[in-house]
Amino acid sequence: MAPKPTNQFRTSPKFGSHRREGNTRSVQSRRPDRRSGWGVPTVIVWVVVICVAGWFYLDRSGNLDSIVAFARTPATDTLSASFSICGEGRRANCVVDGDTFWYQGQKIRIADIDTPELSPPRCEAERVKGEAAKARLLALLKAGKFSLLAGIRDEDKYGRKLRTVSRDGRSLCDVLVAEGLARSWDGARRSWCDRSD
Repeated sequence: MAPKPTNQFRTSPKFGSHRREGNTRSVQSRRPDRRSGWGVPTVIVWVVVICVAGWFYLDRSGNLDSIVAFARTPATDTLSASFSICGEGRRANCVVDGDTFWYQGQKIRIADIDTPELSPPRCEAERVKGEAAKARLLALLKAGKFSLLAGIRDEDKYGRKLRTVSRDGRSLCDVLVAEGLARSWDGARRSWCDRSD
């Protein structure tokens, strides 16, 4: 009769620990110790909370539209038109102010900046800076081909198309911000008037 095969491992009366025959050292249980560290579900919940909070912050500040738009930046700029300053007549391709213009009959609100108001300005300093921003946007749009990039929201509450304007992958509005004619949009309008006005 053949000898009966023997099991190398013998179970101990303790739950979850095993002893090797001839070895008294116990092997750790395969069950994780719930008292040490965070579990996977807790980490997932925190990641989701942080992502949602970031989403709301970026959406409120207006930066989310810019981030999404530049993630979809086209390889080449293809749009162009003969722009002018908007008057009383038909508005096809013209500039209203430093952050609003008409392109092919659609009113476009530039999504990533805020410029001084012209209708009506709250003070003389805002009017002067607003006229300068309008003239600079006109020059930037006339300077060559550009791209209009949509963000998360397609329109604002006034029905204007929210777009980021770029040329060669760079926002044209960076120029206006660098020249002090615009501010990066942070979700709130702030005064352009000096305290002395």
